[in-house]
Amino acid sequence: MNDMLRTNDLRHVIEADRAHVWHHLSQHKAYETTDPRVMVEGKGMRIWDATGREYLDAVAGGVWTVNVGYGRTSIADAVRDQLVKLNYFAGAAGSVPAALFSERLIAKMPGMTRVYYSNSGSEANEKVFKMVRQIAHRHHGGRKAKILYRERDYHGTTIGALAAGGQDQRRDQYGPFPDGFVAVPHCLEYRSQWGAVENYGEMAADAIEAVILREGPDSIGAICLEPVTAGGGVITPPKGYWEKVQDICRRHEILIHIDEVVCGMGRTGAWFGYQHYGVKPDFVTMAKGVASGYAAIACTTTTEAVFSLFKDDASDPMSYFRDISTFGGCTAGPAAALENMRIIEDEGLLDNTVAMGERLMAGLHTLAERHAVIGDVRGKGLFCGAELVADRATREPAEEKRVQAVVADCMANGVIIGATNRSLAGLNNTLCLSPALIATPADIDRIVEAIDGALGRVFG
Repeated sequence: MNDMLRTNDLRHVIEADRAHVWHHLSQHKAYETTDPRVMVEGKGMRIWDATGREYLDAVAGGVWTVNVGYGRTSIADAVRDQLVKLNYFAGAAGSVPAALFSERLIAKMPGMTRVYYSNSGSEANEKVFKMVRQIAHRHHGGRKAKILYRERDYHGTTIGALAAGGQDQRRDQYGPFPDGFVAVPHCLEYRSQWGAVENYGEMAADAIEAVILREGPDSIGAICLEPVTAGGGVITPPKGYWEKVQDICRRHEILIHIDEVVCGMGRTGAWFGYQHYGVKPDFVTMAKGVASGYAAIACTTTTEAVFSLFKDDASDPMSYFRDISTFGGCTAGPAAALENMRIIEDEGLLDNTVAMGERLMAGLHTLAERHAVIGDVRGKGLFCGAELVADRATREPAEEKRVQAVVADCMANGVIIGATNRSLAGLNNTLCLSPALIATPADIDRIVEAIDGALGRVFG
């Protein structure tokens, strides 16, 4: 850590944090007797706190964001140069980095043609909801306004995004929510709703169609799904699922909205998670890894067919998408995103993600052979999870406090991992791993070793 950032120098920072900062997803009572953790510097996959303690970060900034690692001077330089030249102009006009990044991005997404900029994943998803609603009013006489969402999926923290959220603990006490959002069943085969079946993926897709038929196909405009469920337990789709979901949506003229806020920009070993499964979406949203946290940026991408619905009648003053995102006009985001994408390409990080993801999954499967508490291992690329259970035979979930004890033990031993947190009552039992795409074999092995030791100490 830089000599300028010594513990004594930062005591006042810790006290200012304790006195004034309201931390995300945190119960602050503990900070009355213990210091809040303040992070001060990062390099590669290492990060240092205000006490000088070093950690290996296996969750890319805590929430699956820093895909290319910390301390990238080339991204910082690109942002600085752009800010000096032009820091902002509202998105009703274009900017050089926004135009160039949209071109580069769309080249990675066959079938998509348009990029709408905003500044967070929640906002990017809200844009889709508004587009779907406007399409319903202008082209379907107010019908097809409902939006389907899946149990266990998460699409953001705003009221609208929570209305489409499949995690009850993230929704509780924040209602009432807007009408017109309808849940469909989850697709976690390990916790199958129908017991052990050979065609679980197709059955999970059929369950979506059952909801469509119950609600009425003419009432449903879109379905919003994560390609791999993130905070709901790192759920990879079962065989046959996506193919049938797409067929169902096309037959019922339901637009497909893929939320790539977590999976996008290389996390699964492809540019986007949906590209593993042959899906042809109408909307794709992204944020987090788009600029690896070096600047705030989110994107809502659409097909030309969707875009055309908003310019079909120039004489109608209500026909276009009447929306604006103030900070969608910031130029730092696309400037950082351009350099972030260059790094992923030039350093071969997609291939590295595949290779290191295989190594991480192999390590977790080895741990499952050593620790009966691991009931299931799931993942794609460098996005992996291990579900902990009290009993493998019954699949009774492990107690959340013991799952969190594993996370705390890893932290105490210098490795930051995650776990499902305030997502599903009684099912916050999955360890979550999403190291930066730059991870080395040594990094992966250390993560696995830390979890191995923690499981042994917590569960015996």
